[in-house]
Amino acid sequence: MTKLSVNINKIATLRNARGHNRPDVLQVARDCERFGAQGITVHPRPDERHIRYQDVRDLRQIVTTELNVEGNPTPDFMDLVREVRPEQVTLVPDAPDAITSNAGWDTITHQIYLIGVVTELKSIGCRVSIFLDPDLAMVKAAVATGTDRIELYTEDYARQYPQDPAKAIAPYTVAATLAQQLGLGLNAGHDLDLENLAYLHQNLPGLAEVSIGHALVCDALYYGLENTIQLYRRQLQ
Repeated sequence: MTKLSVNINKIATLRNARGHNRPDVLQVARDCERFGAQGITVHPRPDERHIRYQDVRDLRQIVTTELNVEGNPTPDFMDLVREVRPEQVTLVPDAPDAITSNAGWDTITHQIYLIGVVTELKSIGCRVSIFLDPDLAMVKAAVATGTDRIELYTEDYARQYPQDPAKAIAPYTVAATLAQQLGLGLNAGHDLDLENLAYLHQNLPGLAEVSIGHALVCDALYYGLENTIQLYRRQLQ
């Protein structure tokens, strides 16, 4: 079964727009779990423009499914995850000024660095996932880092899907198959929505988890949060 982890960054963005605590990020996380989410994902950035570091600490106290903390392993980020010890840490090589994640790791060039980070995170009990493009060389090199999983960056798939679903999914299917052969767990995320999620799920062998935030929150404006989470869960059946 592929799990749905709900990324609540956009909830924090809305809260921060007014400087108070509405919507309440912690209550939304509780409700997402109550409505069927099988995990909560957050991506604290250095400028804390949406999820703040304190949010992550507070979420650790109330999340009962699985907390997935994404980010570039800067010293501050590593200090945070050492303190919080989430179930999963997803390593993302985003620049501090990036609007959103826009590329996967080069696991060849940065292999020694990633080995050190992965080793430390696993030593404190975190499952580790490395954000990757569907590049077979990068998937192969990820094995040497010791990571438990990879997360395929699905923006290209989402962009191409409306024109040619089969062409859009092809490199991801090949990468997922290789990951499975190499013993790597598989996650996926970025720009997944109610239109393209089921097809992705049907064509990625061994897909363990998807993390979805922006599209899910947008859909919730129309369908309501509870109904939306159930709609997304159905795409993964």
